[in-house]
This record gives sequence, structure tokens and C-alpha cells, in this order.
Amino acid sequence: MTATPIAVITGASSGIGAATARTLAAAGYRVVLTARRKDRIETLAAEITEAGHEATAYALDVTDRTAVDEFATAFRSLALLVNNAGGALGADPVASADPADWRQMYETNVIGTLNLTQALLPALTASGDGTIVILSSTAALSSYEGGGGYVAAKHGEHVLAETLRLEIVGTPVRVIEVAPGMVKTDEFATTRFRGDTEKAAKVYAGVDAPLTAEDVADTIGWAVTRPSHVNIDLLVVRPRAQASNTKVHRTL
Repeated sequence: MTATPIAVITGASSGIGAATARTLAAAGYRVVLTARRKDRIETLAAEITEAGHEATAYALDVTDRTAVDEFATAFRSLALLVNNAGGALGADPVASADPADWRQMYETNVIGTLNLTQALLPALTASGDGTIVILSSTAALSSYEGGGGYVAAKHGEHVLAETLRLEIVGTPVRVIEVAPGMVKTDEFATTRFRGDTEKAAKVYAGVDAPLTAEDVADTIGWAVTRPSHVNIDLLVVRPRAQASNTKVHRTL
């Protein structure tokens, strides 16, 4: 009997991470949900289990390398790692941005991804058919005003994915980067603007059908279920109303 493939999803407490966990569980993976908010991932794990799938919750801060290394000891073999944990803080220009915000974004988006990837790469390789997904952003590919810190962090993730793919070619591990554009979730913009729901709402004002977390999760599910010899190096996904980071059609 073939063992059920295991998928680790970081940042699984809400948004794209939670939607990805549901999608992968339905696709036949045993999902391991990680995030700092233990209550959230435990509730999601219970939901997935009640739906007839396999799920485990594990509270984890991806920036805590000691905790990440301890978590990794649970896996001798791993099919899939989805590096989703991250996020944006602030929208200040470079001249007046808070370095602490930049540092936090870099730690979560880049170092967090590095920590999980390094710690779990041996298990992914041991599986004989591993996949690493890095959730970056269209911010990883082009800049926009007020986004300097987030853009820098996401560029870091993009380069991490690109470099890792070069370095491990010839091993049985794929590196897939998914770069979403405008995605409307419950928390992303609200967190960025420190709880200011009015500012957060303006991000999506007048936009006909921005992407949802489920849209991105569906994209991830498709990419990771391609035949083993097929690697989706970089997949950019935007809503139809968004032509670039700075060109969005709005009806106001």
C-alpha cells in the first residue's frame, strides 16, 4: 500500500494558507498545518478531519530556527512543503519607512522560508519525489510606490526560489514559485494597515472580482499535482482587472 503523501503548509491559520490546506487535503495529502495561532489551525484541522481527510495542527513560528529544527525531526520523508507564511507591514515611502517593519517582513517572508526549506529539504529529498512551493507575489517581480519593504522581501523570496532550483537540479525535488497579484483576504490588507479597515477596503475599492484565497489555492493544487517531471518554475496569477502592480481597472 502506498503511503499517504504529507504536505506541510506554513501560515495555515487564515487566507491562502488555510485555503491551500483544504485544497491539498481534498487532493489526497495528509496536511500538517503550521502557524503561530494554535487555536486557528486546530479548528481548521478539526474541520478537515470531519470532512473525511487527514490533518494535524502544529503551532510554529517560522522565524524561530530552534523550533523549526525541532519540528523537522518529525519527518523522515515529506512530499510537499508550501512556504506561505509572510505578509506586509505598512505602505510608507522609503524615505520615512520604519526599519523595524522592513526587518520583520524580511524575517517572516525570507528567513522563515529559508528556515523551513533548509530544515525539511532532507525529508523532501528522501521522499524521492519532493516539491517545494514558495508563495511570493507579483511584488517579487516589479516595484511600486509605498511598497519598498514588502517588495524587497518578496524579491528575496523570488531569488531564494531561483537559486535553490539551480543548486538542487538533479535531485528529486521540484521548486515551484507562485506569485499572486491582488488577492482579497480577510487579513492581508488589514494587517498591512495595522487594523485600519477603512484603508484596507480602499485597496480593493471598485475592483471587479479580485482574486480569492481559494483561487490561489486552486493554482497551487494544480501546480503540485503535475507529473513529477513537470516543474512549474514560476506562475504569475492576477485578477482580470489587474494588468500590473500599478495598473488596476476600477469602477467607482
